[in-house]
Amino acid sequence: MKTFNFIILSLALAATLSSAQLPVTVNQQPAGANQVGTPSERLRPSYILGPGDIIVIRAFEEEEISDKPFRIDSEGDVNLPILGRIHVGGLTVEQVEANLTERLKTLVKNPQVTVTVNQLRSEPVFVTGYFKNTGIFPLQGRRTLLDLLTTVGGVQPNASRKIRVTRHLEMGSIPLPTAVTDPDKKLSTVEISIGNLRESLNPAEDIVLQPMDTISVDKAEMVYANGEVTKVGGVELGERDSISVTQLLAMVGGLGKDAVPEKAKILRPVMNTSRRAEIPVDLKKILAGKQMDIPLLPNDMLYVPRSSHGAAWGRVGLVAIPMASALAYVLVQRL
Repeated sequence: MKTFNFIILSLALAATLSSAQLPVTVNQQPAGANQVGTPSERLRPSYILGPGDIIVIRAFEEEEISDKPFRIDSEGDVNLPILGRIHVGGLTVEQVEANLTERLKTLVKNPQVTVTVNQLRSEPVFVTGYFKNTGIFPLQGRRTLLDLLTTVGGVQPNASRKIRVTRHLEMGSIPLPTAVTDPDKKLSTVEISIGNLRESLNPAEDIVLQPMDTISVDKAEMVYANGEVTKVGGVELGERDSISVTQLLAMVGGLGKDAVPEKAKILRPVMNTSRRAEIPVDLKKILAGKQMDIPLLPNDMLYVPRSSHGAAWGRVGLVAIPMASALAYVLVQRL
């Protein structure tokens, strides 16, 4: 029995000594430093590196630089073993990976390189959609929505005139009365008119951005005219929620000479389907002031038939709309 107890005691002592010899990793980064952690994956590949960022390089068969943190200096450079001084400031993570891969080809056959951001110089915001420049931008102190809009060069010509800002609730709700809070997703969202923002019509809308905000802008919403009209095609709604049938007709040059206005139709998308609902419209009465004008909503299509073909589709091939929209008309006709 004594022998058995001695063996157990010896094994326990050996385990204790073995544990004592294990290396201990201590986080030596200063308190309050912006640790990326799991969100770092969101920063690849479009995050633009700059002075103060700390990157970790993983390069197969190159232990001198692999799995070690390197801080980007004030000149935007990193000094790497075997490779020397390399300029990375102003480049994206993806571009730096490509640069390092090319340099390592003189030392390693088929080098494999990944770069991750271990510590940020500044909290990022995410810019997506139809801006002239998109990607991940550092806040670098106090930055407002208008400041960011200037930085990215504004929006593309075919962009909506409404900006959407989405904020994580841990950073607080967006301080605007029109902001919507989703407690399940823990997000606060608001849409802001670019026109109002630029003209300072509502200064409160030039909100101060917070870390991890997402600023997005969609493609401009459209309404379409088809059939026997002077100009077949789409019209952007811009900042409007809708336009009337008569406004659309004015924008496309009015009715064609063979139009049958009393048999016009609005083809309206049915939510979550590829179908369109058919709404009869008597344009003859509307234009004569005998019937109320009708608002057209985003992605509505006004179709005016030709007298020679009754309710046939007319010049359908001239309208640049999604294929599902064209197919939807066929489905409507079969209802």
